[in-house]
Amino acid sequence: MTKVSDILDRKVVCEDLTVGEVKEVIFDPAHWKVTHLEVKLSRDTAGVVLGARKGGIRNLLAVSAIGNLEDAINLKVKKGQLKIYLSAPKPIPRTAL
Repeated sequence: MTKVSDILDRKVVCEDLTVGEVKEVIFDPAHWKVTHLEVKLSRDTAGVVLGARKGGIRNLLAVSAIGNLEDAINLKVKKGQLKIYLSAPKPIPRTAL
């Protein structure tokens, strides 16, 4: 078994690209199922995938992209497919605050 604390701050890797580090685990409370990892993107990934000039941007990574968990979280998708599996987090509605 793996605990959330075991994967926080762990590197996420896709082929030879360090995608970033896990900062949060997102789950669907209705089904008690993990759906995404919130990843702080590396500068290279932000540039390659999003066209951004800086790293540190946080995006949600669908767990369906995850291959295996070793020293890093290795993705089973190709670098060219990353944009499909990464999405910007949705803002929290003000009514929920």
